[in-house]
Amino acid sequence: MTPRIDALQYANWSERIFRQMRAGGVDAVHVTIAYHENFRETVLNIESWNRWFERFPELIVQGFAAEDIDLARQTGRTAIFLGAQNPSCIEDDIGLVEVLHRLGLRFMQLTYNNQSLLASGCYEAEDTGLTRMGREVVAEMNRVGMVIDMSHSGERSTLDAIAHSTRPIAITHANPAGWHPALRNKSDRVLHALAESGGMLGFSAYPHHLRGGSDCTLAEFCEMVARTADLMGVSRIGIGTDLCQDQPDSVVDWMRSGRWTKARDYGEGGADNPGFPPMPEWFRDNRDFGRIETGLREVGFSVEDVAAIMGGNWARYFAQSFGNLNHGRREAAQ
Repeated sequence: MTPRIDALQYANWSERIFRQMRAGGVDAVHVTIAYHENFRETVLNIESWNRWFERFPELIVQGFAAEDIDLARQTGRTAIFLGAQNPSCIEDDIGLVEVLHRLGLRFMQLTYNNQSLLASGCYEAEDTGLTRMGREVVAEMNRVGMVIDMSHSGERSTLDAIAHSTRPIAITHANPAGWHPALRNKSDRVLHALAESGGMLGFSAYPHHLRGGSDCTLAEFCEMVARTADLMGVSRIGIGTDLCQDQPDSVVDWMRSGRWTKARDYGEGGADNPGFPPMPEWFRDNRDFGRIETGLREVGFSVEDVAAIMGGNWARYFAQSFGNLNHGRREAAQ
């Protein structure tokens, strides 16, 4: 049986959510542990996750390698893979890429909306592409086996990363801009280059990325998936819901504004919607993954293609992408 994998969530974690993951048959989730945190703050967030793993070993297990998805499935748990949505966690020190990889970080975005030391974000007026440090960090992430995620990056920077990386990159949570022109959604040019390079796109259920926002229907979402499959191929797409379940609206200020501005950055929500929008009715939490599967079948995908989109493609990509540095890897089995 093919696993169910979600390539991005940032929930207010709790036993209730972990149990919902199990109820929804979710075998692996890439979770955000850092937005604007520096290295030490990121380590504290890893420490917090260590406590979750200690408290709920019957529900979750930390994932270090793709094989841990199989372990999680065999033991009735969800494998948790850690990621950062900004390179602030490595500060200005390329050596911290390997350090964080050894601690379990398996994904890192090169930008979060703004210009970083590595690349340009999708909200910058000018996208200058990968910086000198960006090219070096991409090479280091390739070496250790950390996924280069360009979900919040500008077009030129994303194309640069695709071209420069020796491993296929990922866009873990975004949709086609041709379907809905959010700044975070990606052009057909980017999606074509991503597919040609062997990379992966995770479709987002976050309302700001959906045509019609919270009112987007399941049929509209699944029809968008089908059109993207025609462009990229079924083997290059998956799910990355960007589920921010149970988060207070105050968290949005940290996500968007961090410490880089004294003003409130309304970002994609706009001044009229400064907090989290309600999720579409067909995807409230992890128990609704089966509804997406049903919707994909209803727009014409085969059983095999649905299985690939819901997790099989990500499982293959994880196996190709996570590194060979196993120093300090603690055994996932309990």
